[in-house]
Amino acid sequence: MAGAVVAALDSPDLPRSLADLLRHVAPFTYTVMFGYKGTSPPLDVYDDFPPGKRKIFVTDYQAGPYLLDPFFLAATQPVAPGLYRLRDLAPDRFYQGEYYRNYYAQTGLAEEIAYFVDLPGKASLVLSLMRAEKPFTQKEYTALQALVPFVAAIAKRHWAGLSRQFRKTAEPTVAGRQRRAIAYELGRFGDGILTPREREVAEFTLKGHSAESTGEVLGIAAGTVRIHRRNIYAKLNINSQGELFSRFLGTLMDPAG
Repeated sequence: MAGAVVAALDSPDLPRSLADLLRHVAPFTYTVMFGYKGTSPPLDVYDDFPPGKRKIFVTDYQAGPYLLDPFFLAATQPVAPGLYRLRDLAPDRFYQGEYYRNYYAQTGLAEEIAYFVDLPGKASLVLSLMRAEKPFTQKEYTALQALVPFVAAIAKRHWAGLSRQFRKTAEPTVAGRQRRAIAYELGRFGDGILTPREREVAEFTLKGHSAESTGEVLGIAAGTVRIHRRNIYAKLNINSQGELFSRFLGTLMDPAG
C-alpha cells in the first residue's frame, strides 16, 4: 500500500491513499488533515467526515474553538515532529475544562492521535486519526509511530507549497481582518476590564489548566491564581468557567469585536 501512496504523490488522490495506508496499519473512524501557520485559522486540507460530523469537526472548529485545541497550540509552539496522543499534549484539567465539555465532547471521540509534520514557510501539517469507540492500543500506536519518517517524507513532498495557501485564502474584508485577529484575543481577552495578569490567568483557564498548572507557568502561587479567578469573575459579572468560555466565544463570533 505504500507504493500506492507514492504513486499518488502530486495528485488529488494522495490524502485518501495515505489515510487508507494508515487504516491498514490500525483501523480508525475519521481522518482530518489540518494545515497550520502561526495563528491563522487552520486550513482543512483533507477530511473524510460524513456531512453531519463535518460541521462539528471542521466548520465549528474553524469558527474559533481551534484557538483552545491542544493540537493547534502544540503546532504553534511548535512541538517536535512526530506522532502524539491528544492527552499527552493537553493541559492537566483539559478533560474537566469548558472547551472539552462544551465543544470537544460533542465529537464523541474515544481518542485522537496525530502526526505533526513541519513544512516550508513556517507551516505545519497535523494529520489526525480519530477513534469513536475505543482508544488505540500501545501496539497500534507503536506501529503507527514507526511510519513517522514515511508520513513526514510524503507530506513534505506533497504539501511543500501549503504555506502559500494561507495568503491566498486571506480575506480582505473587515470581517476577514477580525477573523485573522482572533488569535490575539487569548492575550487581549478582557482588555480594558482585566489587568494583564488577570488576562493571562483567564487565558490558561480557558485552555484547561488547573490553578496549580497556571501558577507553575506564570511563576505565582496556586492560591494567587484562585484569587485572580475570583476577581475575573467579579469584573466580568460571571460566576463560572462555563460563563467565561461563553463570553470568550462571544468575542470570537461577534464581527463588531
